[in-house]
Amino acid sequence: MTPPADRGTDRYRTRADTVATDRGDGPPVVLAHGTLMDRTMFDPQVDALAADHRVVAYDLRARTDRYADAYDLYGLADDCAALMDAKGIDSCVLGGMSMGGFMALRFAERYPERVDGLVLISTTAGPHGDEETARYEEMIETAREADAVPEQLADVIKHILFGATTNEDRPGLVDDWVDRWLTYPGEAVYQEVESWLHRPDFTAELAAIDAPALVVHGEEDVALEPERSEPLADALDARRVTIPDAGHSVNLERPAPVNDAVHEFLADVY
Repeated sequence: MTPPADRGTDRYRTRADTVATDRGDGPPVVLAHGTLMDRTMFDPQVDALAADHRVVAYDLRARTDRYADAYDLYGLADDCAALMDAKGIDSCVLGGMSMGGFMALRFAERYPERVDGLVLISTTAGPHGDEETARYEEMIETAREADAVPEQLADVIKHILFGATTNEDRPGLVDDWVDRWLTYPGEAVYQEVESWLHRPDFTAELAAIDAPALVVHGEEDVALEPERSEPLADALDARRVTIPDAGHSVNLERPAPVNDAVHEFLADVY
């Protein structure tokens, strides 16, 4: 069997010069990561899908040298469109995890002709509540003032971004990401969270999105409880898959069942 084409890690120019992993040939799948993560959180999906698809996972603005500029989810959607232009991709199945999923919904609204389907991981159309917003504001102000993610804050975040089972059974995976967070500039973390924290409710806009969708959620997610994706799935008439023993970073924590669901969805779309 001929291995999938590996275009390697390359750079493209948009308003944020960033890095993308681009592997395989076939119908395109573009993947956008969540807050405090980077494109490598999708390595299990790239490995699983690249035999039959061209899979592009890219770093969003906070993981680039343009991290200090203020931006919002529509700005990230425009970055995604520029990435697709640079790579000659007219349309794709767009997958996003958390922040990446918030962006993917806005992308589908702004660029409907470029969306063959949506894979929405740990995502909701609703906003964050006042109490949640205040808690996140306090956390990112701490990072901004320290110009870093303090270790004490990282120890809190790991229980938000990873489920209880993963924290207990796979400490090496969690610690690897904690080590990365400790290297992030505080301003990057601040602007990254600010890009989505005050977003308005997007539920009414879902009716205008005419694309097949898959909604995936970890049953142990405490950042966005699983039931918060139910209205999203209902409005999009999407298949919804919940994964046990996984939290917010479900595609990284339990890649096998997530990959199975995505494979099935892509077979239907393409």
